[in-house]
Amino acid sequence: GLVTGKILTCAKHSNADKLSITTVDVGSGEPLDIVCGAPNVAEGQKVVVATVGAKLYNGDEAFEIKKAKIRGERSEGMICAEDEIGIGTSHEGIIVLPEDVPVGLAASEYYQVETDYVFEIGLTPNRVDGSSHFGVARDIAAFLNQSAPVRASLPQLPDYKPDNNDLFIDVQIENPVDCKRYAGVTLSGIEVKPSPEWLKTRLKAIGLNPINNVVDATNYVLHETGQPLHAFDAIKIKGHKIIVKNLGEGTKFTTLDEQERTLSAEDLIICNTEEGMALAGIFGGLDSGVTHETKNIFIESAYFNPVAVRKTAKRHMLNTDASFRFERGTDPNMVIYAMLRCAFLIKELAGGSFTSEIVDAYPEKIDPFSVDFSLTRMNRLIGKAIPEERVEKILSSLDIEVKEKSGDNWQLSVPPYRVDVQREADIVEEVLRIYGYNNIEIPTHVNSTLSYLPKPDREKLSRTISNYLSSAGFAEIMCNSLTRGAYYDGLSVFPSKNLVEILNPLSNDLNVMRQTLIFGALESVIFNINRRNGDLKLYEIGNCYKLNEEKSSPQALSRYVEDTRLTLTVTGNREKESWAIKTEPAGFFYLKRMVENVLNKVGLSFDELILEELENEIFSEGLQVKDEKGELFATFGAVHPDLLARFDIEQEVFTAEIRWDGLMEKYDPEITFKPVSRYPEVRRDLSLLLDENISFKQLKDSAMKAEKRLLKQVDLFDVYRGKNLPQGKKSYALSFILQDENKTLTDKQIDKVMKSISRQLENSFKAQVRQ
Repeated sequence: GLVTGKILTCAKHSNADKLSITTVDVGSGEPLDIVCGAPNVAEGQKVVVATVGAKLYNGDEAFEIKKAKIRGERSEGMICAEDEIGIGTSHEGIIVLPEDVPVGLAASEYYQVETDYVFEIGLTPNRVDGSSHFGVARDIAAFLNQSAPVRASLPQLPDYKPDNNDLFIDVQIENPVDCKRYAGVTLSGIEVKPSPEWLKTRLKAIGLNPINNVVDATNYVLHETGQPLHAFDAIKIKGHKIIVKNLGEGTKFTTLDEQERTLSAEDLIICNTEEGMALAGIFGGLDSGVTHETKNIFIESAYFNPVAVRKTAKRHMLNTDASFRFERGTDPNMVIYAMLRCAFLIKELAGGSFTSEIVDAYPEKIDPFSVDFSLTRMNRLIGKAIPEERVEKILSSLDIEVKEKSGDNWQLSVPPYRVDVQREADIVEEVLRIYGYNNIEIPTHVNSTLSYLPKPDREKLSRTISNYLSSAGFAEIMCNSLTRGAYYDGLSVFPSKNLVEILNPLSNDLNVMRQTLIFGALESVIFNINRRNGDLKLYEIGNCYKLNEEKSSPQALSRYVEDTRLTLTVTGNREKESWAIKTEPAGFFYLKRMVENVLNKVGLSFDELILEELENEIFSEGLQVKDEKGELFATFGAVHPDLLARFDIEQEVFTAEIRWDGLMEKYDPEITFKPVSRYPEVRRDLSLLLDENISFKQLKDSAMKAEKRLLKQVDLFDVYRGKNLPQGKKSYALSFILQDENKTLTDKQIDKVMKSISRQLENSFKAQVRQ
């Protein structure tokens, strides 16, 4: 809808001082009547006209040109300014075209607008070889080569011949482990200026902002070849020498974003003879980059250790196009080509001359990967026999060379740029993806082998416990095995010395493996509380990790201990408020009952275990459960207020942690039972006045010792402290269940048993039986 036109007539609007009425020939027959408000509109001008139906854009919003009446005059289009059609930013007046422009020409044809397509590649982290235009083309060519001879190739470069050697900059690598190769070349007499339109357009198409011709050239070659490059202002390379090394711990360094950073002794730095100039493979320094005053440059092209770059980038929270590629692994054989490609491009864009020989510090050549490959094993793994000639053609198209054949066993050489192909399984995957997964037929029958699960079945027990807890209203949570090391500071229960630390953590919040599931549960609690959900019942079955306190050697696998645990966490009310249910807080005794119910599912009860009082940095009060050998089996209780404060939790939380491996050891799938007794049980109650330090367990054990045959159960159903009781005393109300399996108990027998129990409690604990 945008065409060139000629203004035939132009007259002032009778009802508006700033408007003009024009007739415009757009080559369609009858001239168009157009009302225009531009101050520079005049008869005889060649202009750009938006005809009726054309869509123009104001930012992201489109508006359509329609026939209209403006102050009573008909208008059948719009004479356009620069900003209205997107060729500039000026809105001071309409565009006036040269007089020789033909009428009726499409504006897109006059401005030579090109239509192009942008493909966005969903690149997986392992395929860094595809992070460039050439890399993608190379992979597509490997696929197309199966049906017709196709190869991907880079532009041919002229032979490099320096004009002189007046600006030679030497290179010294002091850390050859982290810098495997470093090359460079100098250009002098360049002019730093804006890039030409073709280069700007191509960079904009892939989402990059043009800066200047030198920086744009390095970015262009980076995305073309996948090799990161950097241009230094040569005059700022003091001593005319590049030194690749590590600086001291705590050294200050200011990067291009004007942030001062504190370096680690592990950070690899590009230095001159006096100071650091760039974080190797990541980001340039503030004082060494190219500016509009720069006349001489040094172009860097290198291969850096991916692990070293990744650690430095994470440490300083920097993510650049260069670090993205270096930390995944670049092609060491692309270093020289990319550098010269960039050098010739800069010379074309900025002028100047080559003023040094190529410097290439390459202490130890990086060889291709050697992989043993079996055609028989590949066919067995795939499930189809692919012809040997087809396999060899696929490997050749992927630049994988067959060095030696011995029957079905091949020795392959994989180019260094394929950092993800270093095993036989990787080779099979490469062959299969080019051959085509859809070309593997689905078999008509399935082969399987019988396998017997070990007893007891851990998965079955896990499902049983999970189903029970879910049916009881608990929600399952799954927390990250990585957690914050600061949680364990100052804890004696889970000491920091036992933490399994991550060598290359993503952040300080994920720098260690968890020793307990409790902290993950508390994170879930505060997450829900912050979203106004304070009534929670949660459980998780997961692994915990710690260093073995008696580690034999740093290399020993037994240095690490991994065990599975179950945690239960309750807070707030047990049930949501309802007309049919009375809300009750989910407290300690509710949690205790749930723990006992879980134990019952594996055939255990508290009667078979040892319960001891517990108080530490995790629990303000609670119990620990031990087996008959004295090994810790479970802990549960009220979470300590100090720990809750660290998570900003202001309400009570109760949690339990059970050793899952301990459950498996005690689990007995055999079900035993005995018939219900034909004779009734009898209940008698006692109210006792006791010293404050006497526990219910002591009373229960003592009562069971007094009557081993008839006493079946002892329970505590009331506790009283306070008014009308002496100082240091409390009142317990106990219930006793008596039963004889062979006959009905008489009152005389019952009274005798109760007197014996009362006497035992009085003698052992100085208890007073209250009437």
